[in-house]
Amino acid sequence: MLREILLGFVRVHILHHAAEEPFFGSWMMGELASHGYDVGPGTLYPILHRMEEDGYLTSEERTEGGRNRRYYRATALGREALAEARAKAKELTREVAPGDGGPASPSDS
Repeated sequence: MLREILLGFVRVHILHHAAEEPFFGSWMMGELASHGYDVGPGTLYPILHRMEEDGYLTSEERTEGGRNRRYYRATALGREALAEARAKAKELTREVAPGDGGPASPSDS
């Protein structure tokens, strides 16, 4: 179950970076690793393909230095999803972050 929850965060990371500039898969694996996510190609590429099939990402193949790479970027739908995810993340952070001054939990009453 924890893995599924964390993969939701991975998808938001993907949308965030895809909205900033196109990226390729191995770069994204390194970026996710720098945030503590252990995501290999067998996990990442199916996520990218599914997000593309669902209309959140688009991709194009580029040849650089004799090497073919597929670059992903966010679509309009992906940017809308990212905006909603950001709003939900802010709301969630206010609720679950310790010492945030948010509303008291029911057990505090």
